[in-house]
Amino acid sequence: MSLRFAATGAFMLLAAGTALAQDPGCGGAAAPCEIAGGSYRIVLPDGAADGMAALVFLHGWGASGQGVLRMTGLVETALARGYAVIAPDGVPRASGNGLTWGFHPDRPSPRDEIAFLQAVADDAAARHGIDRDRMLLGGFSIGGSMASYVACAAPGAFAAYAPVAGAFWVPVPEACAGPVDLLHTHGWTDTVVPLEGRVLRDDGESGVFAQADVWQAMQVWRAANGCRPDASGHTQADGFWRKSWTGCDSGRRLDFALHDGGHGVPPGWTAMTLDWFAAR
Repeated sequence: MSLRFAATGAFMLLAAGTALAQDPGCGGAAAPCEIAGGSYRIVLPDGAADGMAALVFLHGWGASGQGVLRMTGLVETALARGYAVIAPDGVPRASGNGLTWGFHPDRPSPRDEIAFLQAVADDAAARHGIDRDRMLLGGFSIGGSMASYVACAAPGAFAAYAPVAGAFWVPVPEACAGPVDLLHTHGWTDTVVPLEGRVLRDDGESGVFAQADVWQAMQVWRAANGCRPDASGHTQADGFWRKSWTGCDSGRRLDFALHDGGHGVPPGWTAMTLDWFAAR
């Protein structure tokens, strides 16, 4: 999919409807919002008012928050529905090329990512008038993994979670801290983060470095939400095959969406996800 913003082209198109994002001195493609521990980008919808909802979206490996704002399909769909789009920046990769997330439980991160993302949400709510209780945390690839680990360790940090093409890594958490509303989306032909997982390194010394089985991750979420093994609903529409667990002891909503593509954010994901978020 096309993910381009020209500095004086598409951003100016957004700026006409997001002037409020620039009033506090940060946001958009021009200047990040700086907080303790890092930064984030934000664009606001046309006619933005206090109490709006937000899609917080975490970039993939080697990318950045600014790169998220180049995802025109995601950004424009969210803005058109009255959502702000918040794109936090990860931490520098060891190689110095691009950013990443300190998501792996067995590998120390240079910062507390969960605390940082909560601080981003708090700052955006205070600075830009966003409803702190109407923030959906999504992410792509390892950004999706990061969103999954936030959901597991601090389920109340955001209103709901929507990882795309990224889940837990080995070792999979034995249990999560509590139930969540979560929609996981994955590609049937994804070979970068396959549904059945993938070993990236096993050198016999530092252990296995591997992506976990996505189906196993869904079992963890069903247990956290108190869901029966059988899905209570199945749908097929707009290129997505959905399983929905709604009759869970926790009363929370758990969904799995499968598409026939590979490793990417599929067309129609934003509309489907925001519909799901609004209907929880």
